[in-house]
Amino acid sequence: MNKHETPPLSPDELERYARHIVLAEIGGPGQQKLKRARVLVIGAGGLGAPVLSYLAAAGVGTLGIVDDDTVSLSNLQRQIIHATGNIGRTKAASASAAIERLNPHVTVETHAWRLTEENARELVATYDIVVDGSDNFATRYAAADACATEKRPLVTASVGRFDGTLTVLMPYSNDAEGRPNPSYRDLYPAPPPEGMVPSCAEAGVMGVLTGVLGTLEAMEVIKLVTGVGEPLVGRLLLYDSLATRFETIRYRHRG
Repeated sequence: MNKHETPPLSPDELERYARHIVLAEIGGPGQQKLKRARVLVIGAGGLGAPVLSYLAAAGVGTLGIVDDDTVSLSNLQRQIIHATGNIGRTKAASASAAIERLNPHVTVETHAWRLTEENARELVATYDIVVDGSDNFATRYAAADACATEKRPLVTASVGRFDGTLTVLMPYSNDAEGRPNPSYRDLYPAPPPEGMVPSCAEAGVMGVLTGVLGTLEAMEVIKLVTGVGEPLVGRLLLYDSLATRFETIRYRHRG
């Protein structure tokens, strides 16, 4: 085995992931793919908390966390990877400690700074898949542009007060008909004017909503890693929590 090869699953891991391994679509090979995977999660907040928790539990071998914020009391209504005792601690360190308690087989790489246009490409290039759980448009566009340039799949979601959206972006590749897959800018050509969209501190957000969308983001990552199912490429999932309604709309590359 060379130094870059992932070791086989240990007896402890075989037992830990037994419910995955008995799934014909995942099995031992799929679990080994998860162990080899390097996934970057942008934001350890409302969306990032369930993403990190479920990907760690699923056995993703390396999780990167990029977040420059610290845990505050108002976060705990939805950011379930953090606890009261972590108030004042950096979210990256708090989330890393939680992952270590959950699954010691996962390696965590923390980046306690804000993702920007200037640093995004260099960081994104070191991971296989990126998950956007950020709460601002500057970070979303920086992440999307960097992933498109570095040819990394991006799983991105956003939430409002009681609703949310989710999609998967792979604009560097083509669909089954040979057409370019759409980019983030095909879906959202430009950010809205500053101040038009209120923050969750201003408008509020249902805590459970971030759990629903974050868990769906984690599912899309697992599909991308293992090759099972059809990722949400070129499709935007819309969730209305008050009506308990899911809808999916297709969107295309604008040319």
